[in-house]
Amino acid sequence: MSKEIFVFGSNTAGIHGAGAALYALKYHGAKMGCGYGCMRNSFAIPTKGGTNYIGKSLTVEEIKPFVDGFIAYAKIRHDLIFIVTRIGCGLAGHKDEDIAELF
Repeated sequence: MSKEIFVFGSNTAGIHGAGAALYALKYHGAKMGCGYGCMRNSFAIPTKGGTNYIGKSLTVEEIKPFVDGFIAYAKIRHDLIFIVTRIGCGLAGHKDEDIAELF
């Protein structure tokens, strides 16, 4: 596994059909059907619900537990470098400052 992990916004169903999720699927080992967690050289954080990338956006409060889990994972993986995209700020429609507070 590469030391660099691409962290991207996903949907709860793990359907990586657009944006950074599609990029993660093509280039960083994200797996269809896995909407949260580490997969090869990627880490999915759900920002949308439903069964496709058009599903409803999760609220910042709904995203927070997923970010908290990611942070806990990152704290124990000192051997990895996490490249965090602007999760939730594209297709999910949140403002940068609202998501930034979670980190």
